[in-house]
Amino acid sequence: MPTLLGLDYPTLWFLVVGGLFSGYAILDGFDLGAGTLHLFFRKEESRRIALNAIGPVWDGNEVWLVIGGGALFAGFPVLYATLFSGMYIPFMLFLAFLIFRAVSIEFRSKEKMKWWRQMWDVSYSISSAMLAVLLGVVLGNVLLGMDIGPSQEYEGNWLEFLNPYALLVGITTLALFTTHGALYLLMKTEGRLYAKLTILARRAMIFFITTFALLTLYTLIYIPHLTDRFKDIQWLFVVPVLAFLSIANIPRLISRRRYGQAFFFSGLTMALLLIVVAIELYPVLILSTVDKTYSITIYNAASSSKSLGIMLLFAAIGAPLVLSYTAFVFWTFRGKVKLDETSY
Repeated sequence: MPTLLGLDYPTLWFLVVGGLFSGYAILDGFDLGAGTLHLFFRKEESRRIALNAIGPVWDGNEVWLVIGGGALFAGFPVLYATLFSGMYIPFMLFLAFLIFRAVSIEFRSKEKMKWWRQMWDVSYSISSAMLAVLLGVVLGNVLLGMDIGPSQEYEGNWLEFLNPYALLVGITTLALFTTHGALYLLMKTEGRLYAKLTILARRAMIFFITTFALLTLYTLIYIPHLTDRFKDIQWLFVVPVLAFLSIANIPRLISRRRYGQAFFFSGLTMALLLIVVAIELYPVLILSTVDKTYSITIYNAASSSKSLGIMLLFAAIGAPLVLSYTAFVFWTFRGKVKLDETSY
C-alpha cells in the first residue's frame, strides 16, 4: 500500500477527516454555544449584539462541516453509507435544525413585531442546542459501537441511538459548546451583557465539568474497550492528561477574567478530546457489537489508493486556502460588536 511521510493513505485520510471535523467543532462550536445562551439575554439590544457577534462568521464556520462530510464520503464511502443509514434519524434531525437555525438568524430582523422576533429567538436557541446534542449523540454511538452485520450494514433498532451513553456524550458536548460560546461572546461584548456573560460562563463551566466527570466515570466502568489502546501503549496517556490540564486551566483563566486565553483553551480542549477519540478508535471507524470481525475500519472502508492519493493532493492545496480565509474573516471582524443600520 502506498505511503506518505511514513503513513499509509487510509491513515492519512483518517487524519484529514479528523482534522476537518475538529475544525468544525472548534469553530461552529462557539456559534452553537452562543445560540444556546440566546434566550438567557432578556433585552432586545443584548440579543442583537449576541447575534452580530457571530453574524460575520457563522456561515463560514459551517463550511468546515460541508468539507468534512465531503471528505468522509470521498475517503471512506463504506463508513459514510453505514453511518448515515444507521443514524438516519439523528442526521435528518440535524439537517432540519441546521436549516431552522440559519432561517432564524436571517428572518429575525426582517420584521419589528415583538412576537415575530421572539418566535425566531426561540427557534434559534433550541436549534443551536439540539445541534450540539445531536453531534454528541452520533459521536457517542460511534464510540459505543453499532450493530454492524457481515455485509457492513446496520442491523440495529431505529431508536437504538437513544442509549444512555450517547445521550450523556450529547449533553457533555452541549455543555462544552455552551462554555466555548460564552467565552467567545465575552471577547465580543461590553457593558451589562458582558457582566451577565461572566456569570453564564462560570455556570456553563460548572455544567461541563460535572457532565464530563460523569462521562469519564461511565466510560471507565462500562465501556472498557475505549481504554485498551492506552493500556497497550502507555505513553499515549499524555494526550488525556493534557486534555485534563487544559480543562482545569479554563476556570482558572475565567476567574482571572482572561477570556481570550480561556477561549483558546476551550478550543484546545475540544481538539485534545477528539484526538483521544481518534486514538481510542484507530484503526476501527465503527466497532461492530455483533462481531468484531464485522467492524468497519479505515482499510475495509477506504476508497482505492489511487483515489486517496489524488484527494490528498487536493487537500494539501485546499486546506491552507480554507485556513487563510478563516483567519482573514476573524481578523477583519475582530474587536467588540457595535450595532449599526446593517446589523441583524
